[in-house]
Amino acid sequence: MKRTTGHDRSVTATWRPATQAVRGGTLRSEFGETSEAIFLTSGYAYDNAGEAAARFRGDAPGMTYSRLQNPTNLMLEERLCLLEGAEAARVTATGMAAMSTALMSHLSAGDHLVAGRALFGSCRVLVDTILPRFGIETTTVDGRDTEAWAKARRPNTRAFFLETPSNPGLDLVDIAAVADLGHDGGATVFVDNAFASPVLQRPLDFGADVVLYSATKHMDGQGRVLAGAVLGSAAWINDTYLAMARHTGPVLSAFNAWVVLKSLETLDLRVRRACDNAFAVARALDGRVDRLLYPGLPSHPQHDLAMRQMAAGGTIVALFVADRAEAHALLDALALIDISNNLGDSRSLMTHPASTTHASVVEAVRDEMGITEGMLRLSVGLEDPADLIADLDHALGSIGR
Repeated sequence: MKRTTGHDRSVTATWRPATQAVRGGTLRSEFGETSEAIFLTSGYAYDNAGEAAARFRGDAPGMTYSRLQNPTNLMLEERLCLLEGAEAARVTATGMAAMSTALMSHLSAGDHLVAGRALFGSCRVLVDTILPRFGIETTTVDGRDTEAWAKARRPNTRAFFLETPSNPGLDLVDIAAVADLGHDGGATVFVDNAFASPVLQRPLDFGADVVLYSATKHMDGQGRVLAGAVLGSAAWINDTYLAMARHTGPVLSAFNAWVVLKSLETLDLRVRRACDNAFAVARALDGRVDRLLYPGLPSHPQHDLAMRQMAAGGTIVALFVADRAEAHALLDALALIDISNNLGDSRSLMTHPASTTHASVVEAVRDEMGITEGMLRLSVGLEDPADLIADLDHALGSIGR
């Protein structure tokens, strides 16, 4: 393969994000293909035994095994680095593979983790149940309260872990303030940025150390493949994370990497259009339900912080009705919007978190996170917003609202 300017950071660093999303990281074979190639290979051949040995020692360039390196994955990793402003990245099979391996590569028995209490359900199980099984102490705090992070620090605190905006309650964390607190105590700051995507928010710009993604969401954004990503400094990725990736094998398939690569070409367009639609839908629903949360509306309690950290209000709206029965009835009355636990899709999707995405979280913790039986999470897609509003208006009318 030959490198093109799409893989030369001295050139690509000067490009704007929309250009980087289309061309960044591109590698071309001798055939000169314009669309990135899919390298469906598990291993690589060597000209001689000495070359194989040199590659495994790290003394010679080249790839050894697709659990570690693959040209398609490499293109995706480089493109994500450009979009995120990161030095290095590794792509994983799922978002939860990214979350779990990143934290477990960094933490050991006897270490302490402070996490925002408002997290995706599986992330909360990871923090509350899985990490403690390996001797890692964990504390959860109200991430909106910056002082709570400071109070939770201990001498053995090695990491802060947060999600902003949070899933599904759209709590925000002041990344810069929390990063400063973490660094003051020697902690590495991990941010799950799946709800915002690099189009709306780049946590590294605010002082975070490691950014984590479920690339299944906005990055693929069309409900096709599972994928995840871990991004940070070259030193942290290579010296801390890489051994975990090498020996536990959370690698993304080359085919799925190719799908996400092609999706990144339209990421900026899709996210910005979905944000516009979400804003229109949120305004139309405001006052029709018991409570509505959307960071782009002044009614959101952290609207000012959202506008400082994010380029727009996001693609997710949280709304509250009386109880589970009313929430399920509203879902069942939808004709256009799909009932689905995915998000960040080109199609609008709605789910009842208490019985789906956060069903594995105990009720007391759901209550702590603000996930009531009447809460619904709406992921707004690319349809005409007037059609979405009409569908929601009909569904609300069917439950007497």
